[in-house]
Amino acid sequence: MLSEAPGPINFTMFLTIFGDRISGTDEEDVINNAFAQYDDGEGKCSSDKLKHDLMTWGEKFKANEVDDAFDQAPIDDGGLIDLKKFANILTRGVEEEEEGAA
Repeated sequence: MLSEAPGPINFTMFLTIFGDRISGTDEEDVINNAFAQYDDGEGKCSSDKLKHDLMTWGEKFKANEVDDAFDQAPIDDGGLIDLKKFANILTRGVEEEEEGAA
């Protein structure tokens, strides 16, 4: 459990990790919950908005890091990301997502 911490453990971090363990939260749930904040009501979000926020808030991503992640993202011609598919890709990999679609 301690190896899951992104850095030094303080009491708050410990409670967060412990709470996730008890509630059975897994990485995919965490990503889906985060993406839900961007859902336009149809399971999609603007790639520009998500890129902006990833580079502006929290642990800021660099442009090349976002671009690397978006290389695998299911982005349509209108610049919208399919959030469920993207979460699956991030947690399971591209190959598994393609197998599930077949």
